[in-house]
Amino acid sequence: MTPAPNDLGTHAWVERTGGRLSAAERRSLLRPLARTHLSYAAGRLSMLMRVNSGRRAPVTTGRRPLPSSALTRAAEDLATRRLTAAMLNHSHRTFAFGAALGEVDDLDVDRELLFAAALLHDIGLPTSDRDDFTRESARAARDVAEDVGLSTAATDILRSAITLHHSPGVSLAHGTVAYLLAAGAALDVVGLRSWQLPPEVIAAVVAAHPRAGFRREFSTAFRTEATRVPRGRAAFLRRYGALDLAVKAAPFRG
Repeated sequence: MTPAPNDLGTHAWVERTGGRLSAAERRSLLRPLARTHLSYAAGRLSMLMRVNSGRRAPVTTGRRPLPSSALTRAAEDLATRRLTAAMLNHSHRTFAFGAALGEVDDLDVDRELLFAAALLHDIGLPTSDRDDFTRESARAARDVAEDVGLSTAATDILRSAITLHHSPGVSLAHGTVAYLLAAGAALDVVGLRSWQLPPEVIAAVVAAHPRAGFRREFSTAFRTEATRVPRGRAAFLRRYGALDLAVKAAPFRG
């Protein structure tokens, strides 16, 4: 495992910068974004040709009980109170898809931390002001963690997973929770790595947590975020990642 090159996207970076990218940081994100574009194109082509690897992947998501602890209950309670139905369902799908991709990658992950991160990662999106929305999301996660007595180390993992989740190129060097949170969110938003999961698993997750209205609501919220923080990662993804088009082209309805 190679070390993360810097702290870009971590909760410490977001607190220090408000989520505003320097020119050098923007340039540093172009290469991982280009790799993502290539992976996406190849993966979607494999789905069209019906040669994608996920058709028969041994994934048990949906057959395992959800993690249950003071942390997960508190995170779900806050998410239920703060998020719309469409965004709450997205949060649940993010956990399910992240956990499923963890099985594909044969990774051992703290499912409680992944669940809490997934439920809280977009808490700040509808309400953030001048800073990157993940700053508010991470602060909400910190408050939940403090209320349930989570350790400092686990709280740091939770907060940075949340602030990293929409950075291009999140890898295992950033930690398993951050890696799978980013992967699960990207799958649900644009379909990235959807070709690595069995279609019936994806269908079951969507049936359990319907997408109704998500595409439109998410796109509107992300456009607002990009306008509020023009040097932030949302603006970067919309400009260089063709995010609006990717959301429309995602292999989902709703």
